[in-house]
Order: sequence, then C-alpha cells, then structure tokens
Amino acid sequence: MAERVIRIFGDPVLKTRTERIGQIDDGVRALVRDLLDTVALPGRAGVAATQIGVGLRAFSYNVDGDTGYVLNPELVATSGELREVEEGCLSVPGLWFPTRRYEHATVRGTDLEGNVVEVSGGGLMAQALQHECDHLDGMLYIDRLDGETRKDAMRSIRESDWF
Repeated sequence: MAERVIRIFGDPVLKTRTERIGQIDDGVRALVRDLLDTVALPGRAGVAATQIGVGLRAFSYNVDGDTGYVLNPELVATSGELREVEEGCLSVPGLWFPTRRYEHATVRGTDLEGNVVEVSGGGLMAQALQHECDHLDGMLYIDRLDGETRKDAMRSIRESDWF
C-alpha cells in the first residue's frame, strides 16, 4: 500500500493497451490499494494502472469527495454535447489543452469481489471517466487534440523541463 510514481510521456507503458484482469489475487488487491493511495493526493481526479507502470485494466478516481476504483472498466455510455474542456494529465505534467469530451459518461466494470459496479457523472467526473478509459486503451489526451493545438502541445512537451 503506497503512493506510486507516475509514469511520464515517452514511457512506452502509456501507449500500451491494457490486459483485462482475470482472477482477483493479492497482486490485484495491492494494485487497487496503490491506485487509491496515488489518487488521494491533492489535484488528482484519476489514476490509471498504466500511469503507475501496470498493464492491467484498472483505474481509481477522486472527484469532489467521491473516491473509488473500477476493475475492467468499459465506457458504456456518453451523452450530452461534445465540448472542449481544459484538460491536463499527471503523465504530461503542467500542461493543459482544450480537449473534446462528452458532458456525461458512464463506466461499468467490477470491484474486488467481482460485483458489477457502475460509475456515472457529469462535469469533471465525466471527463475523468473518459480520460482514464483512454489511458487503459493506450491513449493520452494529447492524442485527441486537433491540428495546431496538437502541434502546440508537442512543442510544449519538447520544451518542458521534465521531457
């Protein structure tokens, strides 16, 4: 049980599609504890397993006091308008760019006991659910940016002190 180091843009694990979790064992339980500990820090709305170097389909969330995790999450519904929202990512630290996200989202998966769980929300929760599912599919939010905005993002990454 520990806060884990966040992997940064350029780490190949961030571009890797995750594997579904099969049997729930001590390793999966430890992963969930680490995801919850890592997302608990201020300013963090979500952490995907890939961001802590694990290629399994799981993420944690922490939005407006609502904290939890989902194993084998699938984005099952989006609704509302597709709007540009300012988005950042722990794996692309310090940079924010307008990203198109749906106003509402629903994710379905399981918990550690194998029970079906569903997490839904609007605003920041919808953004976090879409963002974390993207991570588990090997996609960063900058992959969703259009033309000039993407060029600006890549230039900002190259010029950052962490790259």
